[in-house]
Amino acid sequence: MTRSRLNVPGDAIHLELVTAWGAHAPSRATVFNWLARFNAGDESIEDRPRIGRPITETRSENIELVQVLIEDNPHISFTLLEVETGISRNTLQRIVHDRMGMRKVTSRWVPYSLSAAHKRKRVACCQHNLAMFNSGKWRLSDVFTGDESWFYHRKIDKRAANSSWVYEDEEPRTVVRRDRYEPKSMFSIFFKSNGPLNVDCMDSGETIDNNYYIENCLRPTVDSIKKQRPTSGVKNMKILHDGARPHIHKNVKNFLEQEGIAIIDHPPYSPDLAPCDFWLFDKIKKDLDSHINARSLKKQITEILNSIGKEEYLKTLNKWLERMQLCIESDGDYFEHLIK
Repeated sequence: MTRSRLNVPGDAIHLELVTAWGAHAPSRATVFNWLARFNAGDESIEDRPRIGRPITETRSENIELVQVLIEDNPHISFTLLEVETGISRNTLQRIVHDRMGMRKVTSRWVPYSLSAAHKRKRVACCQHNLAMFNSGKWRLSDVFTGDESWFYHRKIDKRAANSSWVYEDEEPRTVVRRDRYEPKSMFSIFFKSNGPLNVDCMDSGETIDNNYYIENCLRPTVDSIKKQRPTSGVKNMKILHDGARPHIHKNVKNFLEQEGIAIIDHPPYSPDLAPCDFWLFDKIKKDLDSHINARSLKKQITEILNSIGKEEYLKTLNKWLERMQLCIESDGDYFEHLIK
């Protein structure tokens, strides 16, 4: 008040306060607000009464009430909390953030709702597989893996990638979304630690049964391995594929057994433990262009596979080992939110 009567400028007063009190000094805006009040003849240094409920509304009874409502409905909004409690939004924010230490985050998506039995199976599979690798009985260089996926002929970028500049009076451009009848082809892709082994494109009208899987997927893949390893062939080789019906048919098991190829146990509902699902298919689809037919599409898919460095294929199989360890540490639950 004294500095105000001496007509000392607000900036000078603020500087003096910062010099004296450092980080605890009032802000520049606060200094000028007080100067405005003093110059208007208001020499009171008490806070003016404010509209709203008192700070005591953050008392324990209200905290417990808010806690019960959030536990009952973790997705509840502040608007609904206001209606249910009669407490102002600012007070609710203090209760939720400051007193309860909570924040609202987007729920994470998971592929399936895992039962306790599914989680136990996931842990058991991962423990067994890792034990075989850690003991030296299995080697990553002796593992090959593969799976099937639909690939659309027309490329549609993700929503963010489809944004474009427009003038102020110009309508946004449009992109036609896919429908269920859009041209697409089923591809089966197999690879090992040093690169791709086989790419199969299923003809329109066909379905993948056990015979198709053997003749068009497994047999060409095995032949490719034998060409790479003319001396040892498929000796000590192991296949990782999921539990799709054609994969677990007795004819498929017999074929693999006759070739001397062991099957690595893969738990159900576990795309997060399948290299094709957690890496390869997304990588290919991200780089694909639009195509007029399946033949053209297969050509580019093959080019993409061959353009990926050998070290990346090996790195992915090492990531598979890391993911199995994360699955164990997560007690069989999905763990991808823990991957940095």
